[in-house]
Amino acid sequence: MGENGAAEEKKIPIGDLKNIWFEYDSRNDILYINFGYDIEEADEEILLENDIVVRIKKGNIIGMTVFDFSKKIGKELA
Repeated sequence: MGENGAAEEKKIPIGDLKNIWFEYDSRNDILYINFGYDIEEADEEILLENDIVVRIKKGNIIGMTVFDFSKKIGKELA
């Protein structure tokens, strides 16, 4: 916690932005966002309060998983 009891903001660089790719799982309403050619094994995974998982390897964000994606954007997806 920082001053006044506020949570400290942690800045983490994003991995390979030149090779970003998305995959949507319509059955489970999950959006996968990956930075790089392949899905890599993460050193750390952080679950944010809005049901988004951030995957980190060697200090860089290598992927994100967004649960209940269609609900978050307010649209039904096929």
